[in-house]
Amino acid sequence: MSKAAELAKAGETLTNQPSGRKNLVTNGAMQVAQRGTDVAWASNGYLALDRFNTANNSTAGRFSMKQTADGPSGFANCLEIDVTTADTSIASAEHMIVQYKFEGQDLQQLKKGTSDAESFTISFYVKGNGNATYMCELFDRDNTRLTRQQFAVTSSWNRVELTFVGDTTGAFDDDNAHSFDIQFWLHAGSDFTSGTYTSNTWSGQTNTNRAVGISSIYSSTDNYIRITGLQMEIGSQATNFEHRSFGEELALCQRYFFIGCSSTDAHTGGMANGSFRTTSNAQILQQHPVAMRANPTATLRASGSVVIHDTNDGNNINVTAIDSVVFQSIKSTLIGLTLASASGVVGEGCWTYSATSTPGITFDAEL
Repeated sequence: MSKAAELAKAGETLTNQPSGRKNLVTNGAMQVAQRGTDVAWASNGYLALDRFNTANNSTAGRFSMKQTADGPSGFANCLEIDVTTADTSIASAEHMIVQYKFEGQDLQQLKKGTSDAESFTISFYVKGNGNATYMCELFDRDNTRLTRQQFAVTSSWNRVELTFVGDTTGAFDDDNAHSFDIQFWLHAGSDFTSGTYTSNTWSGQTNTNRAVGISSIYSSTDNYIRITGLQMEIGSQATNFEHRSFGEELALCQRYFFIGCSSTDAHTGGMANGSFRTTSNAQILQQHPVAMRANPTATLRASGSVVIHDTNDGNNINVTAIDSVVFQSIKSTLIGLTLASASGVVGEGCWTYSATSTPGITFDAEL
């Protein structure tokens, strides 16, 4: 008897069986949080959980993004948006969105823009402090095409399963640029809520239709939402979540972001090696742990968050700034560092370490 026949006899289907690399989302189990596990909103961008961006515009509402040790059976962690400042006077242009961004070259299998465009299913586990309705919107950035479906939240973990029809209009660019978003609308003003809710229909961008009928997470500081097990897969059925090892997920996240020069051990854990170019300047070569999406932006997390260790005399000198990017590729970056004192010896070797609570240099190639 064939395997398919055996499964059919057992009352199962092949689509319910795990299959490798079916999930197009990275870090869907919310395992990786390189920037921190509890990060308060200060400006739009990536906060705690890797690969999840936030857009919080024109509102007095504020939140923290957390990696929280909660989840349904099989999940140790979730992404939590926890309201810290309410906003009950909603101006027309306000919105708060959690985004997951894709490269176009990773979505060619959806066959978007062709007559045989594939349906696909987005599933995730969600809970909150009480009943609420939010919006899952999909945004094709290459062709300004959108579709959406509402989903409900309760105080218990529930799995949401949303199947979207394939879009026969507008192909994704086959490159490493930003082509597509999954967007969770959690708060919006009338500029985004005063239109008509049309579920699971692709169309051009009409802002008034984008968040019709949603609750506001900012209605109270008691509010939170927790999400985990985010999966996007081809087909009209939500299958079991594809779990990957922490090492695999970390490597996939480091294509977009990692923190270098961050070891706290001056003698055994130097994360980048180099030499003194002048008595008050050093050059270090940071090897990226994986090839990144694009040449990254290097940023010193704070003055003194990196220390240069002189291999000859053992001096430790604080780094105060990045003064130049000498050479860069997707695999490595050669950086010039300004030092707090002129105590280096030109030509001598050095390495980096850190002894602060926010160590290192970030390397950012996010979409």
